[in-house]
Formats: sequence, structure tokens, C-alpha cells
Amino acid sequence: MSGLPTGLPIVLVPVGVDDDALDACLAALDAGTPAGTRVWLADDAQAGPRGQAVIAHWLAHTPLQADCTRRPRSIGQAAHLDEMLRACGDADVLVLAGDAVPLPGWAERLVECAARDPAIATATPWCNAGETAAWPRVGEVGPVPDEPARLARAAASLPAHHPELPSAVDHALFLRGRARAKAGGLDAASYASAYAALVDLSLRMAGLGWRNVLCETAFVARRGEGAPLDDDVETLGARWPGWHARLAQFLMRDPLHALRAALAQANADLALRTQPDLFAGEAAERAP
Repeated sequence: MSGLPTGLPIVLVPVGVDDDALDACLAALDAGTPAGTRVWLADDAQAGPRGQAVIAHWLAHTPLQADCTRRPRSIGQAAHLDEMLRACGDADVLVLAGDAVPLPGWAERLVECAARDPAIATATPWCNAGETAAWPRVGEVGPVPDEPARLARAAASLPAHHPELPSAVDHALFLRGRARAKAGGLDAASYASAYAALVDLSLRMAGLGWRNVLCETAFVARRGEGAPLDDDVETLGARWPGWHARLAQFLMRDPLHALRAALAQANADLALRTQPDLFAGEAAERAP
């Protein structure tokens, strides 16, 4: 992997309430992330008994260098993620939603993306439910890919241009520690959801000259989109008056349409190459 810095940043995984989604996330994390990668699983008093059993079993068997913390009482999504980020200081991190399903190579591709341009503050991978980064159709929630390894290979084959996104998206992202520190970190006092707090942080970093980009060579799946909580939509609109119009224009114009089509074509080409020969058995039977 040319251009990949030595080692990977720590992966931060806030735990949610969906035990099945957490189980799928951890299994995909094991399958798609290099052994020894540091992972911090942080539970804001969300996991029930089954979820805690899933976590305990995973910690005992994962090839990753994993730790888990659990708060005695919940402090909320944004405050909890802010606590995690502050504990990491100004280090670069990978943030992965607890209900996300990372495809193989996701972490390496995100780090390679960030290494290509030091002005990149956030790099967001494709997602079947990723709003501005959604594939195959912008702004729509599609099914979790049924051939994740093939789709990961297709994404990795795309030329790496890393186009601009309106903001970071919360299914997964590379977050540059230096940019986060310059912008003052998450505003957990103003936002309830990690979704809105990350949007706000990425907009503040953009205002300081940093970039929020799509990492078109990586893919992280998810069952559904992240969402704002409480008064987050109103707070975003008040702080960033042009934000909602800019997001709507991006979704309507879909400037990434050609890239989406390129990923679809690469995925289809790989499917044809790996399709089994339906006549191989007949030929073998006819052979002397």
C-alpha cells in the first residue's frame, strides 16, 4: 500500500442500543481491518445485557488491539464522542458508527486519502445510506451490499481525486487531529447528536481553510442514516444560515454522479469476471 503511513490511527466506535447491529459491526471490523489496529469501543451506558455479552465475546477473540469503556450513566451522543476525542488529544482518529459495517480495506483507504493532501480535515467513505456520500443513488438509503468484498475492490480501483463534500457524514470518517484542535473540537453544549456535532465541526474546519472530502476508494455500509436529535436542525440552521440550502443543492445537482456511475461500472465488471462458468461442468463431462 504505497503512501500509507506506518500504523493506523485509533478507531473510535461509540456503542449504540442495537445489539444485532453492534454484532455485525464488530464482525465486519475484524474482517476488514488489519490485525493489531487499535480500537476503542466506548459505551455511553447504551448496551443492554446481550450487547455487553457481544462486546465481551468480541474482546476475547478479536485480532485487533481493542479496549472497551462503559459509562455508569449516559451523557448523550455528542458529549460522549467529544469526551472520546478529547481523550485522544490532537491525534488523528477514525470514527466509526456503532451500527456501521466497514468493508475490507476501509481504514487503509481513508488514511491513504488523508495522506495525499494535508489540507484534508475529514475524509468520508461511500455508504449505502450516506446522504451526500450515498451509493448507488445520492440521498437514498439502499440495502447493505450483499457482496462486500467485491464492492470494496471496486471502490479501491477508482482513481483517487477526493472531491469536496458539503460536510462530513457520520457513518465513518477520518478526522485530522490538528484541524479538530484548531477548530476547537466538538460543540457538545449546542448539539445532542453526533451527526449534527460532526457537521458543525466540519463546517468550522472548512471555514478555517481545511477540506471535507469523499474518499471514493473506501466503502462503509450502514442499515440507516444518522440523524439529528432534539433541536439540532434548528441550531445548525441558526449557526449556518446557508447550510440547508447548500445541502439541498448538492443533493439535487449530485456533482458526484459520474463517480457513482464509475463505481457501479467497476462493481459490475468485477461481477462478470468472477461469475462462475456455467458450462464448465458440461465440458468436463464431455472430455475424454
